[in-house]
Amino acid sequence: MTPIEKRAQLLTMFGTVLVSTSFPVVAAIAQGLDSVVLTFLRFALAALMLAPLVAWKYGIPRPSLKDLGRYGLLSACMVGFFWGMFEALRFTSPLNTATIFTLTPLVAAAVSAVLLRERLKTRSFVALGIGFVGAIWVIFRGDFSSLIALDLNRGDAIFLAGTMSMGFYGPLIRHLHRGEPMAQMSFWILATGTGWLFLLALPRLGGVEWSGVEATVYFGVLYLSVFTTLITFFVFQWSTMILGATKVMSYTYVNPILVLIIGLLLGHDLPPALTYPGLLLVLGATVVLQTAQPRLPKAPTA
Repeated sequence: MTPIEKRAQLLTMFGTVLVSTSFPVVAAIAQGLDSVVLTFLRFALAALMLAPLVAWKYGIPRPSLKDLGRYGLLSACMVGFFWGMFEALRFTSPLNTATIFTLTPLVAAAVSAVLLRERLKTRSFVALGIGFVGAIWVIFRGDFSSLIALDLNRGDAIFLAGTMSMGFYGPLIRHLHRGEPMAQMSFWILATGTGWLFLLALPRLGGVEWSGVEATVYFGVLYLSVFTTLITFFVFQWSTMILGATKVMSYTYVNPILVLIIGLLLGHDLPPALTYPGLLLVLGATVVLQTAQPRLPKAPTA
């Protein structure tokens, strides 16, 4: 493994830890404001904070319509995922959403195979299958009768759609990157995402009583904008160019374990014992995928 690949793996793990904190944070504030408005605030604040940094280092030239199309497609994937998270956590638990999120590598692998000609080794396919089984195990709490009946709650179904959207994001980053710095690309994805969300949120903004929104909601949005949006955007996009989408996305298998640990630190109860075999399966899948994926040596500029 090269030094740049080691750095990419460390950064990806750091980003994964940040992402895992977003599930309990979103769960804590999801009832405080409309989910579309919350997602709009998250994107807008992150874009505003990134803009001066990008302008100072690279300038912010006006993108062409073709470039806006690239960025708009990528941001649509992210908007679908983040809105799905806010909306889903009104109806389901952080552990459930974190576990459903582990299905992302399976989607990313399929899309990468088509767009990037990325070929997985046999043990990678096995690991993806193990991770899928583990995720399904946790979602249905080991109750196979619920699985057969597809007894998903409303929040699980919403986040499953958001996870599918996220699965396209990683491969599309590599497919649509045209050599621009990752920070610049991140800004335009955030900016176009803010545009999508403004259109969606516009009918609802007038009905928000801003003075009645609790301070914890604003602090939560600030945290999500800085740590789990701005920082993770850059980390995952840069790492995807080094390691490949499937390998980066495979770190999502660690999220249920991290969310469980965070929940225990916050004083939450232990999940049902039947979920533990599933958690072990998704953790094992992560380890296998990290050693089995082919190397993608092309490195972008920071």
